Amino acid sequence: MKQIGVALIGAGYIAHYHARGLRELDGVAIEVVCDTNEEAAQQFAAEHEIPETCAIALSLAKRDDIDAVILGIPNKYHADYAKVFLEFGKDVFIEKPMAVSANEGREISAASVEFDRLVMVGHMWRFDVEAQHIRDVVQSGQIGCVVRTRGYGIHENWGPAGWFIRRDLAGGGALADMGVHAIDTIRYILGDPAPKQVYAKIGTYFGDYDVDDTGLVVITWDNGVTSVIESGWWHPHVDGPEAASRIWGTKGYASLFPTTVKKVEGEKIHETTTSFPEREEHCDQVIYSRQMAHFIDCIRTRTKPAPGLAEGQAVLEIVDAAYESARTGEAVSLAD
Repeated sequence: MKQIGVALIGAGYIAHYHARGLRELDGVAIEVVCDTNEEAAQQFAAEHEIPETCAIALSLAKRDDIDAVILGIPNKYHADYAKVFLEFGKDVFIEKPMAVSANEGREISAASVEFDRLVMVGHMWRFDVEAQHIRDVVQSGQIGCVVRTRGYGIHENWGPAGWFIRRDLAGGGALADMGVHAIDTIRYILGDPAPKQVYAKIGTYFGDYDVDDTGLVVITWDNGVTSVIESGWWHPHVDGPEAASRIWGTKGYASLFPTTVKKVEGEKIHETTTSFPEREEHCDQVIYSRQMAHFIDCIRTRTKPAPGLAEGQAVLEIVDAAYESARTGEAVSLAD
């Protein structure tokens, strides 16, 4: 089995999850971790037994010992870095969101095709067993025809700092940070329908920054379902944790976090719950480990990753439309 050499670009919070996942895999070597904060890179390398650090990410593009890169950097740099690494023959994993705009997402897709390299996007809730269970329930028709859904991507009494609250680096606020989790999770559960129309109310109420911390987005999908997405930072209350989803069907109801299913039988409603492995934390390491395992398997088999370009682009189209709708006060229709 050929060894896969990986470079981690960014030594921040999320990179630790990626590193732990990669280190669980046979035939994978993290060759280098790169961060503009050299002290942070050195501490990260020591913790994860990575032999090398660097401060200039694009200096790694021509290295033959690196087959793939993991981009855990501010959103502003996703597209530019991805395009360079793709051009030099590297497969690329990009943390969510794929880019700061749908146009940039299309540029990444074009580079992936031109240079015949793979791109995976970090919508990690698709690797959660409870999310997969609810998707199976919905897709098997157990709750009938889905009518509407609601999903949550909100931090309760907490919010990020640093580049996350800078529009020039993040591209957006809580919607781009947390709302994308709720959007992709419900799209996954619904079987990846295409968005047809988006209406949104977005604002800033809880902090002093130039990005949003409150959002309400209504998405109409091509299968007729309407989804409401709530995003936010620092809210005093939230009805469910990150990626929590509620699904109403003509024959029942399904909920993710807490995970339960209700089925209508005549005048009675029967609720069922399923036992799942105990979680060490809500965003558990195992989700990221499965995500990294999938990426490496796709590299070995030259198989298109999922979530990949199509899934990442769909989220970008929705986020762009939501910000446009909030600006104009009008619903935004998306092209087929």
